[in-house]
Amino acid sequence: MKLTPLDIRKQEFKKVMRGYDPVEIETFMEMTANEFEELIRSQKDMRDRVIELEVQLKDYRQIEKTLQQTLLQAQETTGKAYEAARKESELITREAEQKAAAIIAQAHVDLAQLKKDLQELSTRKESLVHQLRVILSAELDLLKTLELGTAEGLVEPSPAGTGKAAIDLDLVARNIDHD
Repeated sequence: MKLTPLDIRKQEFKKVMRGYDPVEIETFMEMTANEFEELIRSQKDMRDRVIELEVQLKDYRQIEKTLQQTLLQAQETTGKAYEAARKESELITREAEQKAAAIIAQAHVDLAQLKKDLQELSTRKESLVHQLRVILSAELDLLKTLELGTAEGLVEPSPAGTGKAAIDLDLVARNIDHD
């Protein structure tokens, strides 16, 4: 049987001779009932506090779980971002290497074309120099013939001339050779 403060207060004892002092017993029972009431109230407060703390603990555990999930997601996101950045940097590097290779290849093509053009120009120069030598040689032979003819009185030089200034053909031939 569970005892309540009311049970203690209403408890009655038989009166016998030579028994205990009824006032003293009632005073003791009242004190006991008050103490018992206080203990029950304290126990109820403790239960309420335990329930409140359990609710808080449950909330804190939920928050902790949420924080752990958030941390995991942040770590995953960071990992994914790092991986994406790494892949992008590799792609950029590959593209830069391909562009550099294309530029180098184009430079080689351009260099080969320039060498070819230079060779053609050199060949044309040599051809022109050779043609000029032949022409100049023929002109020199003609001049020598004309000079000999004038000296011997065979051919008279034209005083009107061609309207061109006299050219030192040996000097022109030497300048062409030096080029």
